[in-house]
Amino acid sequence: MDPGLRSPFLDFFRRGEVAKDVRLLAARGGLAPRALEQLALLALLTEDADAEVRGTAEATLAVIPNDSVAAFLGRSDVPELLRDFFRGRGIEPNMQEAAVADDPLIDAEERGETAEAGADAFGPGDDEAARQSASERLAQLNVAERLKCAMKGTKEERAVLIRDPNKLVSVSVLSSPKLSESEVESFSKMANVSEEVLRIIGMSRGWTKNYGVIVGLTKNPKTPLAISLKFVQRLNDRDLKMVALDRNLQEPLKLAVKKRLQGGDKE
Repeated sequence: MDPGLRSPFLDFFRRGEVAKDVRLLAARGGLAPRALEQLALLALLTEDADAEVRGTAEATLAVIPNDSVAAFLGRSDVPELLRDFFRGRGIEPNMQEAAVADDPLIDAEERGETAEAGADAFGPGDDEAARQSASERLAQLNVAERLKCAMKGTKEERAVLIRDPNKLVSVSVLSSPKLSESEVESFSKMANVSEEVLRIIGMSRGWTKNYGVIVGLTKNPKTPLAISLKFVQRLNDRDLKMVALDRNLQEPLKLAVKKRLQGGDKE
């Protein structure tokens, strides 16, 4: 089933690259931080290869009031394929009373069906101390619990989990509704995040409107070359010169930067 919604997070499920325990958590409604992703994920999981996952997703959908689903389907950002899925189940979009809120339509925690992930266990305080505390506690969690923290946890947790060796966990940080632009800018400069994270940031029109993000990506040796090259035309002379002199960056990028500088000198 194609819900018509594309996101790096959903694509992991679509490609069958997610372990059963994580799929079960998602099927209970315990992962997606937004209603649109939650409904799309539940629809996708109704055709999962595992009978338990399929049954859990169906049970979760049955608990959500039809009126709530109909109101959400009335929103303009809902893909037509997802509307068709629910039409096939007798639920027509309610365009008259379209939902405004983006919160998940069902909370698995309220149903008592998810394990304690400790997403709210970390309070504010000194950034370094909080990050250290988060790192120590997150190390004790399994993948499903870290996923939950990635999308619903604190800034300190996201700073740790964006570097998680499990790609699904690190990518899920970018789906957090709490994620700020300043955090994304910080991630763009990290040399210890995966290329996938940098690629997703670099392909986001919203995030790359921020000059700090494109500078961070272009100067980051881990950024895929195709992403770095497309930002050369947007750098100012000062940053172009810094890239040209950076020994850690790939030669094709430095060559493109030097050509840009030479072209600017001629003008």
